Amino acid sequence: MVAKVYIVYYSMYGHVEKLAQEIKKGVESVEGVEAKIFQVAETLPEEVLGKMHAPPKTDAPIITPNELTEADGVLFGFPTRFGMMPAQFKAFLDSTGGLWRTQALAGKPAGFFYSTSAQGSGQETTALTAITQLVHHGMIFVPIGYSFGAGMFEMEQVKGGSPYGAGTYAGDGSRQPSELELAQAFHQGKYFAGFAKKLK
Repeated sequence: MVAKVYIVYYSMYGHVEKLAQEIKKGVESVEGVEAKIFQVAETLPEEVLGKMHAPPKTDAPIITPNELTEADGVLFGFPTRFGMMPAQFKAFLDSTGGLWRTQALAGKPAGFFYSTSAQGSGQETTALTAITQLVHHGMIFVPIGYSFGAGMFEMEQVKGGSPYGAGTYAGDGSRQPSELELAQAFHQGKYFAGFAKKLK
């Protein structure tokens, strides 16, 4: 049977979305595993988004809480807001109370990927503070650790990500994920897919 990995993200300026697309490639590089990308609903009005110069959303489908039960594993991605996930993603997870009540997601592997504006802006705390969501659902947190190898120790160029998961730096919004950051995202997808396949 094919294992299904859902990649669920929120991205205001497209940085997390780019990581999601690369993670999808990594997942699908593993035989017997398929990936599907979703985004969570936006909670800000168009007027506010316009003032923030946010580009239009992609055509990725908006996920509903019950759709999470169809997945054999889930990777959640979001930018940071003061070291934590943004309100848009928290609003989605707050809507999963029915799944929590029945423990419908218990035993499913899950992981995180993220974007921050700068070094020291939450490359670890954004994932760390999100783990509580998985714990209450009984999900299994799958970090990448240092499995990315030499890329984890890169010192010659700025690189997002951590043992918690793939990441990127957005800076003022103009910086895009680097080749190394995209490679780490691909690795996370491939690495995570192996877990989902085994647990399936």
